[in-house]
Amino acid sequence: MRLSQFHLTTVKETPSDADVISQKLMLRAGMIRRLAAGIYTWTPLGLRVLRKVETIVREEMNRAGALELLMPSIQPRELWEETDRWAKFGGQLLKIKDRKEGEFCYGPTHEEVITDFARGELRSYKQLPINFYQIQTKFRDEIRPRFGVMRAREFLMKDAYSFHLDSDCMQSEYQNMYDAYTRIFTRLGLRFRAVAADTGAIGGSGSHEFHVLADSGEDAIAFTSEGNYAANVELAEAIAPGVRAAAAQALEQFATPTQRTCEDVSALLGVPLASTVKSIAVMGEQGFVLALVRGDHQVNEIKLTKIEGLAEYRLATEAEIVEHLGAVPGFIGPLNPQKAITVIADRTVAAMSDFIVGANITGFHTKGVNWGRDLPEPAQVADIRNVIEGELAPGGMGTWSIARGIEVGHVFQLGQKYAKAMGAEVLDENGKARTMFMGCYGIGVSRIVAAAIEQNHDAHGIQWPNAIAPFHVAVLPLGADRSEAVRTAAEELYGQLTAAGLDVLMDDRKGVRPGAMFADQELIGIPHRIVVSDRGLAAGQFEYRDRRAAENESWVREGLVERLVGKIRG
Repeated sequence: MRLSQFHLTTVKETPSDADVISQKLMLRAGMIRRLAAGIYTWTPLGLRVLRKVETIVREEMNRAGALELLMPSIQPRELWEETDRWAKFGGQLLKIKDRKEGEFCYGPTHEEVITDFARGELRSYKQLPINFYQIQTKFRDEIRPRFGVMRAREFLMKDAYSFHLDSDCMQSEYQNMYDAYTRIFTRLGLRFRAVAADTGAIGGSGSHEFHVLADSGEDAIAFTSEGNYAANVELAEAIAPGVRAAAAQALEQFATPTQRTCEDVSALLGVPLASTVKSIAVMGEQGFVLALVRGDHQVNEIKLTKIEGLAEYRLATEAEIVEHLGAVPGFIGPLNPQKAITVIADRTVAAMSDFIVGANITGFHTKGVNWGRDLPEPAQVADIRNVIEGELAPGGMGTWSIARGIEVGHVFQLGQKYAKAMGAEVLDENGKARTMFMGCYGIGVSRIVAAAIEQNHDAHGIQWPNAIAPFHVAVLPLGADRSEAVRTAAEELYGQLTAAGLDVLMDDRKGVRPGAMFADQELIGIPHRIVVSDRGLAAGQFEYRDRRAAENESWVREGLVERLVGKIRG
């Protein structure tokens, strides 16, 4: 591609409304342009990257035996009511009406549509297993779209759905998709981890998320130093500590007129934060619940929903807290409640002695608190907190480490959740109707582009992996408007590289200074650069620079094409 015939508009200034580096660089490099909140136009440059990601995803899905189809993006209300998700999916579901007042939604996902398709197409066990996939635009009405295409309202996604006669077959395909995803992200040239994850709103019996590792990632990933196990912090297990020590302190109430947090209380007393206990008041199905975690730990909201009766808990109001505990938030604890409450203690809290909690008197806390002596043993002991860096992992797998990641893929074992709700059945070998089992497998195609930038950039711009770069190599002819030799050599090199199957961008713009050429090439992230100049030609050489390298190299003209193809294709 000759740059004089290509649309490229780069800017030096960082856009004021950009939040993260990928958004800043995609806007500066001219890859995307904002149309509305969370809605972007992909320019020819950006689309080249998007299509390369899409191609790798499609090739590996086909290799794994999945069949591509294309489903409507507009979905009727009736399908979503069959699964009770018309109301449950929440505000992210963009609902629309046609001229006949028929109600539809712009599809955020396609479980209902594919299940409707399957129940009409699949009749016999002989047609199973089968896996359908599509690569299509989705829309989720994010309450606060941000981070460019990382959390956009409209996005490109690959979603696949498999159908099976039994659970064993479903699990086999789940592993097949897990392996396919591993190949996809490896081919994309990204550093990633697959982690055990919560199934969330999609539902099902098990799932794994695929995360691109980046310091800017929204999600915390916990992984073990031994055993190669990784999980989202929502699922990473915090093991129980050792035996509880005997009480050594007397119970003592003390004034904390302005100290409402565990941090403030520990600072006031000059004691470790780990000697305090944090109380979280929630309302569950059975009433008022007080969840306790150590002062230096964070409650894990997902783990809390796994406790019986707390699947749809909410935070208690101040009025409910005063009614049950007799104090305002900041001074509450499990001691002497005004009304019956349920106490759920994290495993670490259950093993503590001589700890500090709110006194249930506004302006006071209590120290030297011990289970069994000063208050009853907790009604339930459970793992309800996030793991922390360096603590022991379960099963002898060493210690936990924490990294940041950007979720770009998710695989689910859906089981019969949707098939049962929608009556998707086939006849088995005995002619008996059987509800099918399903798997679901998603990849955020457009999100991968942003995640790749978050992982691969420097002060000058993007550093694309070879596999998804908009162009493999940039040819920069310096002084071509003044030198016939430079023009001829650059044209010859351009033709040779193109004939070798490489995506080549030649900067043949007139009147552009070398500094601007170099800056644009570094900003848009082309992995390889070859400079053609009179001085180099006189020495029989071209100047080569790897985008990630600190120095230029001098390459002789003979064998240059083969050498470059080898670097790009390995």
